[in-house]
Amino acid sequence: MQQHVVVTLTDTEEEKGSEPPSTMRAEEPPSSSLNDPAVPPKAAGQWNDWRWQIRNRIRTLGQLSGYVPGLSGRDDLKSVIGKYPMAITPYYASLIRRADLSDPVFRMSVPNRQELQDPPCLSEDPLEEHVDMPVPGLIHRYRDRALLIATTTCSMYCRHCTRKRIAGTRESSISTRRLRQVVEYLQSHPEISDVIVSGGDPLTMPDASVESVLSAVRSVPSVQVIRIGTRVPVVLPMRITEDLTALLRRYHPVWINTHFNHPNELTPESAAACAKLADAGIPLGNQSVLLRGVNDQPQVIEQLCRGLIGMRVRPYYLYQCDLVRGVEHFRTSVRAGVEIMEYLRGRVSGIAIPTFVIDAPHGGGKIPVLPSYVVSMSPTHTVLRNYEGLLVNYPEPGVESMAEEPSELGASPGVWDLASGRASVIQPARTLRAQRRESIRSRRVGQATGFLFDQ
Repeated sequence: MQQHVVVTLTDTEEEKGSEPPSTMRAEEPPSSSLNDPAVPPKAAGQWNDWRWQIRNRIRTLGQLSGYVPGLSGRDDLKSVIGKYPMAITPYYASLIRRADLSDPVFRMSVPNRQELQDPPCLSEDPLEEHVDMPVPGLIHRYRDRALLIATTTCSMYCRHCTRKRIAGTRESSISTRRLRQVVEYLQSHPEISDVIVSGGDPLTMPDASVESVLSAVRSVPSVQVIRIGTRVPVVLPMRITEDLTALLRRYHPVWINTHFNHPNELTPESAAACAKLADAGIPLGNQSVLLRGVNDQPQVIEQLCRGLIGMRVRPYYLYQCDLVRGVEHFRTSVRAGVEIMEYLRGRVSGIAIPTFVIDAPHGGGKIPVLPSYVVSMSPTHTVLRNYEGLLVNYPEPGVESMAEEPSELGASPGVWDLASGRASVIQPARTLRAQRRESIRSRRVGQATGFLFDQ
């Protein structure tokens, strides 16, 4: 079971986020119960009960100070919580290692005064989801896909949430009447073959409510795949019960996309939750958001992606942070994302590399953004660059091979020579792969020489 860490925090550390670690001591996870704050969860035997975790979410500054004593008296955060509600499961709060903004879990879950500072380019609904909502609760943007908002409840309200405008303001689930309207719309639009059940977090609903939604969607013959977007494996892993996985199996094909952002979230509990889902035949993908001060270093994303693959979770998307009010302090440059993608290629397996995307404002949808690997094109050849900087020409169909003769006698080939077919490759000097090849060649020469002498 995860042990809680009680930490102290000074105002300076909260502002700078770069001070030395605060004093820490491991204790029993303290209760933040609204009814009886004195009941310790371990003594009550309820820590692994997901319902207890939701009932005892940290919702107020008073409760938060029980986990982070340095935040007591921080009345300046009340205005932040008043606009953007807070909810943190005791489990997720237990992952905080440092009580300042340098800690990724702290930064993603604890309110920050910077949430109230918005430049004009931000809006409450930059993706214009309300415009693409033909019936309440259903977003139809792409021709063959639709997204169903099954609930507005989350077990943990991420401070970078793209639906920050509604997160926590009213916790409710889709009504029977609204669900019927959704089904009628899906039946009248058979081009929709893929439905994403999202929220809020749909897996915060009781099993019976989850089944009602899945049963309704599965009743539409044209719906081929159901996807569920959920963060519970990250912030509430005890929610993934045997009963829930058995329920999900009944509605295959079901896919799940979850939302790990940092390696510190890859705990034994979250790994066990993902294993239950994978063992139930549910393919798992992960959608990370690129967040300043959390995961905007290439090595952090590399560690995250390697850890996810080890848990049978495929890195699916790396999102550029949306232009949502209240998240400016999380936003990075697009260049930072491209640099991360450049770093990953050649360092990790292709199955561990997500697609870096920008969810375009005005409902434009996801646009992949990648480093440029096409250097030049001609009618006969395309010049490509690999992760090492090696340049090669790739002949188009029907092109006869041309002699490798650089345009200037004795000169090293350039990009023009590759595009015209006069050269096929430009090798960068002294790459690790080149050194490894040289070592292999030398060893083979030695082996051949030894063989001759043995004869």
